Amino acid sequence: MKITDTIETVLKQKAMNKILPITPGQTVREALEQMALHDVGALMVMEGKRLVGILSERDYARKGILKGHHSENTLVSEIMSSHVVSVTPEHTVEDCMNLMTARHFRHLPVVRGDEVVGIVSIGDLVKWVIKGHEHTIEELKGYIVGAYPA
Repeated sequence: MKITDTIETVLKQKAMNKILPITPGQTVREALEQMALHDVGALMVMEGKRLVGILSERDYARKGILKGHHSENTLVSEIMSSHVVSVTPEHTVEDCMNLMTARHFRHLPVVRGDEVVGIVSIGDLVKWVIKGHEHTIEELKGYIVGAYPA
């Protein structure tokens, strides 16, 4: 598990790689209920199979709560981020971490052609890197005590 691994590899190993869509015409309350049910921080806003936006907890806090919108009568389309930056499965963990850090994203849709194939969070990527470091540490420990294969 290295930062040079592809996002496709990360998605294959991810415990939950289910696409959780919401439509622009649904209420923010419905979106929040879905986020709570699935313990996620963002949903992809879809019209059919087309990605038209992303709605995150941050969107709700900044564009909903702070502006006095009530989740029961506010539509997803009113507060979603509609300019969605996405990556392909061929991008690397490092590519995505750099993009997310530079653009202050916590969630990044993964798209192949016109099809959404998954989403990665900054937490997914950090876990990936940590697991890689843990593996390296174990190999080094083995080398130090002479158990490293010749």
